[in-house]
Amino acid sequence: MKALVLAGGTGSRLRPFTHTGTKQLLPIANKPVLFYGLEAIAAAGIHDVGLIVGEYGEDIRRAVGDGTSFGLRITYVRQERPLGLAHAVLVAREFLADDDFLVYLGDNYLQDGIAEFVRRAADEPAAARLLVTPVPDPTAFGVAEVDGAGLVVRVEEKPPCPRGDLALIGVYAFTPALHEAVRAIRPSARGELEITSAIQWLIDHGLDVRAENTTSVWRDTGSVDDMLEVNRHVLDGLTGRLDGKVDQDSAVVGRVSLAEGAVVRGSRIVGPVIIGPGSVISNAVIGPYTSIGANCRVRDSSIEASVLLDGADVEHAGRIERSFIGRDAVVAAPPFPYAHRLVLGDHSKVHLNP
Repeated sequence: MKALVLAGGTGSRLRPFTHTGTKQLLPIANKPVLFYGLEAIAAAGIHDVGLIVGEYGEDIRRAVGDGTSFGLRITYVRQERPLGLAHAVLVAREFLADDDFLVYLGDNYLQDGIAEFVRRAADEPAAARLLVTPVPDPTAFGVAEVDGAGLVVRVEEKPPCPRGDLALIGVYAFTPALHEAVRAIRPSARGELEITSAIQWLIDHGLDVRAENTTSVWRDTGSVDDMLEVNRHVLDGLTGRLDGKVDQDSAVVGRVSLAEGAVVRGSRIVGPVIIGPGSVISNAVIGPYTSIGANCRVRDSSIEASVLLDGADVEHAGRIERSFIGRDAVVAAPPFPYAHRLVLGDHSKVHLNP
């Protein structure tokens, strides 16, 4: 079996971060979300991976390389525009050849991996096997209607009146039968070749399509809130390790990963927390579920349940919670009295307390 990993979407819900980079490289616990998927694929025993890339393809190439570090063989497939999952299968036809294949959305986080799903796909063949989970608002997802035997009888993309609550979570196993389906369907009202349309084509032509329910923690990391929630889940499993320097005026409590080259001075760190290389924490309090990237600076501030990307600088900022601060961003506040001076890009959000 091969795998096709999609990493070419626009990530509109994660703007402004995706104005300057791809959402699949945004970090969870200081590791790009894409890497979790690639590691899960390798752990499932799949080694040949086609990576669908778009505008930021070169950034992904630099981060992933040829796949050797993951135990994978990566083939890059260019998708000029994100025209749907079925379109990605269409442009990857040469790579996929006539092999069975997995489709995996590159911004997915699935805590328990996909090894069992891949094993069952091999042991119990079906034209398509879908990983699903109940969700409170199915209108935001592709939705599967499943009979008592686990056969899918209908799939719909973001239906206004869903027939059930089983959402497609972006992990699929297919036989080569899907290639005929993607050639036969037409673009949806959104102008995309929907994978749900291709799956429905398989159903309508009498092929077996099966659903498998997962109870694993899953997020599509499509929004800042999703990213923060996944960061929390990953940090819950963190192993503490202090490779950096902590001075005698500091306190480190709980599971804290301090990378080599990081420095903590006169501060209190309460885990789970991860701090990247080259970062300096001074006269600060870093609370649980915080990820601080490489070469960050935090001074005279308190941060909790937040993510700081590489190079972020926070100074005299009071208390910060549930925030996502971009690369080389600066958050600073002068002593009272003061006036706010803001330089904000499109789609930015700022919450100012009195």
